[in-house]
Amino acid sequence: QLQLVESGGGLVQPGGSLRLSCAASGFALDYYAIGWFRQAPGKEREGVSCISSSGGSTNYADSVKGRFTISRDNAKNTVYLQMNSLKPEDTAVYYCAASYQPIGWYVPPIWDEYELWGQGTQVTVSS
Repeated sequence: QLQLVESGGGLVQPGGSLRLSCAASGFALDYYAIGWFRQAPGKEREGVSCISSSGGSTNYADSVKGRFTISRDNAKNTVYLQMNSLKPEDTAVYYCAASYQPIGWYVPPIWDEYELWGQGTQVTVSS
């Protein structure tokens, strides 16, 4: 079965860092653009970042620019989200999603361009 599995979430203090991983199983990630999204308690889902299949193009929501970095290692079938200088407002469940079709490079990325989703990993930023 085709799956995306997020990992790396946890509880950190403001100013701390986490690296999230999105690992694919049952298919090769090489031909998919990948997006990261998040949903905070009581809030709507929002786009965070996305990366092209080759890794040559990326974009970020204004709220995370300069703090988060998306990358991929196709040999490991994994996409990463390095999260630095974390703030309490970054608290959310973080999801990765894959799109086989070319994405429109919306800023921030939009959820309905992605057809395969992981189950999410909780990130909590609190003192």
